[in-house]
Amino acid sequence: MKASRFFVSTLKEAPADAEVASHRLMMRAGMIKKLGAGIYTYMPMGLRVIRKVEAIVREEMNRAGAVELSMPVVQPAEFWQESGRFEKMGPELLRIQDRHERNYIVQPTSEEVVTDLARQEIRSYKQLPRNFYQIQTKFRDERRPRFGLMRGREFTMKDAYSFDRDLDAAKASYQNMAQAYRRIFDRFGLTYRAVAADSGAIGGDLSEEFQVIAATGEDAIVYCPDSDYAANMEKAEALAPAAPRGAATKPLAKTPTPGKSTCADVAELLGVPLATTVKSLVLATDVLDDAGNIRGSKVWLLLLRGDHDMNEIKVSKLAGLDQGFRFATTTEIDEHFGCKPGYLGPLNLKKPVTLVADREVAVMSDWTTGANEVDFHMTGVNWARDLPEPTIVADIRNVVAGDASPDGKGVLAIERGIEVGHVFVLGTKYSKAMNATFLDEGGKPQFLEMGCYGIGITRLPAAAIEQNHDERGIIWPDALAPFTVVVCPIGMDRSAEVKLAAETLYEQLLAGGVDVLLDDRGERPGAMFADWELIGVPHRLVISDRGLKEGQFEYQHRRETAATKVPAAGALSFLQSKLAA
Repeated sequence: MKASRFFVSTLKEAPADAEVASHRLMMRAGMIKKLGAGIYTYMPMGLRVIRKVEAIVREEMNRAGAVELSMPVVQPAEFWQESGRFEKMGPELLRIQDRHERNYIVQPTSEEVVTDLARQEIRSYKQLPRNFYQIQTKFRDERRPRFGLMRGREFTMKDAYSFDRDLDAAKASYQNMAQAYRRIFDRFGLTYRAVAADSGAIGGDLSEEFQVIAATGEDAIVYCPDSDYAANMEKAEALAPAAPRGAATKPLAKTPTPGKSTCADVAELLGVPLATTVKSLVLATDVLDDAGNIRGSKVWLLLLRGDHDMNEIKVSKLAGLDQGFRFATTTEIDEHFGCKPGYLGPLNLKKPVTLVADREVAVMSDWTTGANEVDFHMTGVNWARDLPEPTIVADIRNVVAGDASPDGKGVLAIERGIEVGHVFVLGTKYSKAMNATFLDEGGKPQFLEMGCYGIGITRLPAAAIEQNHDERGIIWPDALAPFTVVVCPIGMDRSAEVKLAAETLYEQLLAGGVDVLLDDRGERPGAMFADWELIGVPHRLVISDRGLKEGQFEYQHRRETAATKVPAAGALSFLQSKLAA
């Protein structure tokens, strides 16, 4: 490709609403243009990157035995009503009506449609296993679309769905996909981790996320440097302390803490470690009558160490809280504690609550907590002596760096990541809801066991940029770059020798299958170099009159700060060796 025939549209400044590096740089490099909130046009430069992502994904999916199809972007609501997600999914699901006032949705994913396809087409165990995938437009009506392609409303995703005869076979299909994903992300040339994950709203059991490591990542990734253990923060287990609870050494006392309503402030006032304080979080679950109407509520008190944070996903899996919970209202808190938040605790309650102690809190002694009286806290609190042993002890907190690794092979570390892929074993969640069955060897109907596998095609370039950029612009891995090599002739419009050398090298690279661009725009060297550093082309070769007289070209990789002189006669083989490396 020659630059004069392509469309290069760079900007000196990014729009004011571009908050993160990938958003700023993709806008400045002319890769995307904003059309509306969370909706972007993929410009020619950006589309080349996306097509390269798609090509790698498609090759590895095909290699893994998946078969490509394409499902509608607009889907009849009846399938989503059948699965129950039409009501449950919330406002992120874009619901529309046609001229006949029939309900439709704009797909955020396609479990329902592919399950309908399977129940029509798969009749016998002899047709299994099957794996269908698509690379298709999706839409999720994000409340706050932001960060460009990182959290847009319209996006492209690769979603795949496996169908098997039993759970063991489904797990085998899952492992096949998990390995395919590792090959995909290896080929992208990005630093990533595959981490154990919670399945979230889609449902399912066995689950892994693929996270591109980046300091600006929204997700916390937990891993053990001394083993293969890795999980996202939602999934990572905080082990119970190995040491037994210490004996009580302090008397129970109501201690004045005027104006100190947080654990940190109380610890500072009393001159004690924050880890000796206990925070109280009050949740509520609605109690329904037989008709499904709310007839009251049940209040729950969760106790966590003052320096720890509640993990909502873990809490949502506790019996009694697994059907949904909310933070208690001011009225509910007053009825049970007789005090405003900031001074709450498990002692001196007005009405009983269901108490849940985190594993760490369950072995604490001589701890400090709210007294259920403004400006007072209880110090020297001990289980058994001052309040009954907790009936519910559970892991309900986020792990922190330095916690013991669940595999027993060291301690945990935490880094940031951007989720770009997710694989699940769904089981029969959708096949049961939609009666998708097959006949086994005995002629009996069985529900299909399903798996689900997604990759954020348009999110991935943004994640790659968050991991690979500097003050000059983007630094693409070879596999994702819009062009792998750029030939930059200086004064091509004034020098026949430079023009001939540039076009000769360009044609040789094309003939060798190299994705090369020749910048024949006649730009000044500074402006030309700045464009390609901003756009992030990995390999640059500069041809000039002075260099030709010396029999040399100048090569510079995008990560390098200085150019290297290369014999003009050996430039082609030099570039080929760089690309092979």
